[in-house]
Amino acid sequence: MMLIGNGRLITRDDGVFYDDGAVVIDGKLIKDVGTTSDMKAKYPDADFIDAKRCVIMPGLINMHNHIYSAFARGISIKGYNPKSFMDILDGMWWTIDRKLTHENNKLSAYAVFVDCIKNGVTTVFDHHASYFDVPGSLDDIAEAAVNLGVRSCLCYEVSDRDGEKKKMESIEENERFILRAQKDETDMLKGLMGLHASFTVSDETLKLCDEHRHGAGYHVHCAEGPADLQDSLDRYGKRIIERFYDNGVLGDHTLAVHCVHINKAEMELLRETNSMVIHNPESNMGNAVGCGPVIHMIREGVLVGLGTDGYTNDMLESYKVGNIIHKHHLCDPTVAWSELPAMLFNNNRMITARYFKKPLGVIRPGAYADVIVTDYDPLTPMDASNVNGHILFGMNGRSVVTTVCNGKLLMKDRKVLVCDEAALMKECRQSASRLWDSINN
Repeated sequence: MMLIGNGRLITRDDGVFYDDGAVVIDGKLIKDVGTTSDMKAKYPDADFIDAKRCVIMPGLINMHNHIYSAFARGISIKGYNPKSFMDILDGMWWTIDRKLTHENNKLSAYAVFVDCIKNGVTTVFDHHASYFDVPGSLDDIAEAAVNLGVRSCLCYEVSDRDGEKKKMESIEENERFILRAQKDETDMLKGLMGLHASFTVSDETLKLCDEHRHGAGYHVHCAEGPADLQDSLDRYGKRIIERFYDNGVLGDHTLAVHCVHINKAEMELLRETNSMVIHNPESNMGNAVGCGPVIHMIREGVLVGLGTDGYTNDMLESYKVGNIIHKHHLCDPTVAWSELPAMLFNNNRMITARYFKKPLGVIRPGAYADVIVTDYDPLTPMDASNVNGHILFGMNGRSVVTTVCNGKLLMKDRKVLVCDEAALMKECRQSASRLWDSINN
């Protein structure tokens, strides 16, 4: 049994906050929550982790990531001179994923999950592509997740862009992993049917995906850039969300990622099908595709969560950027104060409840024991009414000093306990160098 105490405890459980709180962990679950003195008296034999008057809070959830993009950091590709988002996709991401090997997949997954641990992210929904080596690539990522102790939901990016053989391999890879995850009893691995985007998947491909998904939902990029929307209008005479609705893609286990270029009618379809939208503010800004109508979606009753799209593994960074971009975009300083923290701390938790058996993102008895400690020492009074302001302006991912996932201590006092981090980074650099050579030679 583990007791993390002597800290300001943000439970995310109906606003419960303890100025000197403690959480008791028994196995994979949270057993009890209360003041440090009460919990110590009640569980005198528990192993005590001293938060040193810093902040204890639930592990963070990233609803959309691209682990395979990790080895792009610092890369220079010959002839790459993008003028548009489509140029970025073809010149950067599709160029990279056509060269990724199983070694690259595995090591990039280890590197990203270690970075997640260091940033207090304990659950990751990932969208993978590696068209050089498709079969078994999701197992590469799952191996890292399992060995490092991070909860994950994985899918492979189905696309027509590399031909019939690769398309079928990607569909079959999703199917194989979905079946594996459905048999997994740890509740640490889940699988979805991944789709790239409307402009790279035909109606025939969507039909094949439906036949191979075994009841799993979809994880798909929707209307990220204007070219995707224009393609759907030109080829099908429909907007993207309408097209996906007609093909059975939407539903209460479907993650519709981005949704930058959608209208009110499409928002209504998303709401009526109980589909979920995942917002990725930094990525949208970096690709210059526009600012998604997130505030309007929320007002229309759509459940909107927060991800990073591989741009970072720091969910608090994504929170900060999201808070700013919507004010700037709408020329309204009053928006995003409540919507963005709701997306990160409430909606992400509500979304994961559709996939995992017990609650995540909350510190309460019976929830999974995903707990982090940050080294934040507030310079102004901190209580239940203003914790989001303290997080927004006072913390970032690297404030995290201790990370627990599923009751397992993954990092303590900024020391990653589940791998040799220095040796791993050395191996990653060597593997990335080989990848870069294969791309440019």
